[in-house]
Amino acid sequence: MRVHTGQPVPPVEFTPDAVTLLRFGAVTRNAHRIHYDTGFARSEGLDGPVVMAQLHGCLMHRAAMSFAGPDGRVLEVEWQNRAPALAGERLVVSGTVGAVDPVTGQVTLDLVEHGGRGEVVCCRGTAVVLMG
Repeated sequence: MRVHTGQPVPPVEFTPDAVTLLRFGAVTRNAHRIHYDTGFARSEGLDGPVVMAQLHGCLMHRAAMSFAGPDGRVLEVEWQNRAPALAGERLVVSGTVGAVDPVTGQVTLDLVEHGGRGEVVCCRGTAVVLMG
C-alpha cells in the first residue's frame, strides 16, 4: 500500500465496561480503586471508574497495528492522557500520517483518542510503524 503524509488512519473503536477495567487492572497489576470502585472514584472527584492510562496506550497500539496491516510492525507508541474516560464510554482512536521516511520505510502516525460522544479528547499520541 502506498502511504502519504496526511492520509487518514481509519478509526478504531472500543467501549470498555466495568468488567474490562477490572480484568485489565488485574493483568497489569493496577489495583487502584479509581478504576473499579464507583464510590471511591466519586470521592476522588471523578464521575465514576476511569480507564487506566495503559489501556489508552493499547488502543493507540491497536490503531497503529490496524493501519500497518497484518504483516506490518509497530515500532513505537507514545501518548499523553488529556482527560479521563469513564467505564462504558465509547473510545475512538483515529488520526493521520504525519511523516513517511523514504529511506527506512518508517511511517509516523499522529493519533488522537476521543471519548464519550466524541467531543472530549482523552489522549493524543504518535506511533511509528513499518507497513506490511
